[in-house]
Amino acid sequence: MSPRRRRGEQLMVDRAEFTSYYGRPIIKAPSWSARDIAGYFFLGGLAGAGSVLAAGAQLTGRRRTATAMKLSSLAAVSLSAAALVHDLGRPARFSHMLRVVKPTSPMSMGSWLLAAYGPAAGAAALSAVTGRAPRTGAAATGVAAVLGPALAAYTAVLAADTAVPAWHGAHRELPYLFAASATAAASGMALVAAPRAENAPARWAAGIAAAGDVLAATAAERDLGPLVAETWRQGHGGRLLRAARVLTLAGGAGAALLAGRGRPAAVGRPAAVASGLALLAGSACTRFGVFAAGIASAQDPKYVVVPQRARLDAQDSPDRL
Repeated sequence: MSPRRRRGEQLMVDRAEFTSYYGRPIIKAPSWSARDIAGYFFLGGLAGAGSVLAAGAQLTGRRRTATAMKLSSLAAVSLSAAALVHDLGRPARFSHMLRVVKPTSPMSMGSWLLAAYGPAAGAAALSAVTGRAPRTGAAATGVAAVLGPALAAYTAVLAADTAVPAWHGAHRELPYLFAASATAAASGMALVAAPRAENAPARWAAGIAAAGDVLAATAAERDLGPLVAETWRQGHGGRLLRAARVLTLAGGAGAALLAGRGRPAAVGRPAAVASGLALLAGSACTRFGVFAAGIASAQDPKYVVVPQRARLDAQDSPDRL
């Protein structure tokens, strides 16, 4: 319908109803494996944010925390790369993605980011464990810390760059959600693996990340609209995201209130471990929940048709004339 239709003009035919062919999906859902790719999202976030915490711990003299986080980041990025290669089917397919550099492609940039970050994380961890080449280790720690935030959040850009309604509709908030979730996971790992005497920065980071995670998820649901947001509230994705919210808030509160040095050892250390595990589990549930919501939105035609109809109605409204 032409946007130049005059105010009060009557339609001579009924509005067209947008439906899919025999109720089949309008867009093709990603063929990604939930275990591999959602796991890749989670582990990459844990690695990237962990490198930032490791650099901070090294600069402030918290050597045991720095070493623990460097080892954690190396293990996480190694498992993350393994999950990605497993989903690709053949290891050669990952090397094929490094044949070109395409700044407009999140997949291309992410492949190069992972290829650059991995060796830096490995060199930082090796130097911390062996005590050799401290200057090289310090430089590698710095490189990993610089690349870490991008590694933690770029998968949100990768997902939002698709036509999947529950991902693309939240393209503004998804990077903030993934960054907060990654920080919560890394803080949780620090609470579990590092001594309680050195966990003050991790406790602060956990509380801030937990609040940021919930705020970003709430904003994403609001921006998606009431229909597409159903995928974040119902079904498998909804259950995972509700669990993520409870675990993340509980972990952040426990870290802030119970895991400090002022608490007795019989309380503080178990509280730190429990809070850290809750934060790790909450971050994993966030990544798997967002992934499940996206697949659900791609498989049901109404999540594509109805928002499209609403946009067309808004464009055709007399109020815009």
